[in-house]
Amino acid sequence: MELRQLEYFVAVAEECHFTRAANRLRVAQSGLSASIRSLERELGASLFLRSTRQVELTPAGRALLVEARRALSATDAARDAVAAVRGLLRGSLAIGSLQCLHAVHLPAVLARFLAAYPGLEIRLRQGGSGELIEQVRTGRLDLAFVSRPARCPDDVVVGPLADEPLVLACAPDHPFASREKVELPELGAERFVDFQPDWGTRDLADDVFAAAGVERRVSLEVNDVHSLLDLVTFGLGVALVPRSFAVKTDRVRFVGLAGAVPAWETVTVTGDPTSAAAAALLREVHEARGGRTAPEPIT
Repeated sequence: MELRQLEYFVAVAEECHFTRAANRLRVAQSGLSASIRSLERELGASLFLRSTRQVELTPAGRALLVEARRALSATDAARDAVAAVRGLLRGSLAIGSLQCLHAVHLPAVLARFLAAYPGLEIRLRQGGSGELIEQVRTGRLDLAFVSRPARCPDDVVVGPLADEPLVLACAPDHPFASREKVELPELGAERFVDFQPDWGTRDLADDVFAAAGVERRVSLEVNDVHSLLDLVTFGLGVALVPRSFAVKTDRVRFVGLAGAVPAWETVTVTGDPTSAAAAALLREVHEARGGRTAPEPIT
């Protein structure tokens, strides 16, 4: 099995079309098709269901796709490691991030990082924590900044970054707005604004209420911080959010929670092994947060 075969296979799987995959790779379609047939013969299994319009992965193809991406990612990491030793950190670095990342000012860090390594191509995408962690696991991302999940795959490396308390966000005229603290059972009758399931803040809020034995009603689901705060501002619901959200608006009141409530933790997630480029960016991140070296990863 050759790396080129895996590259061709991944391209066809992602494009669902041999011609588009060949164009993307800038190779002859006949050569690409021959490479895929050779791979299928070697594995003793069909990888695609072919039709006149498109191709679809077979169960064997779906199983191979995860491992192929991981193998190609490991190969890129090996190349990057050699380049890093030579002081020529090049290639690409795919990063995932929460939409509201308070622990580090990522644009400033990336600007300094690219100035130090101008040969590196950076790709960035935002999303929910569960989605981003899965993309690290499958090799589509090299590094992600996410909230700590309750459960994490064994084949990624998780490192601590920051933590902060959860607070209640409510409208200025809400009965809780003048309070210093509020008890979780008092919130059972409230209408909540929250992020979609699989977003880290939503998962933590769900866990907090479940542990307290309090049922809550999430009536409005959003996928960005500013929409959530706008809905809270106009009294359409309350929300449990990290305390750092308070810097985003002065039109919402932020009230502490009484009792022992788990903190909202931001962590880094990388592949195992961590690529040279991802490791270099992590060093930059931790230096930006006070000159500290990166903490030992928690696996």
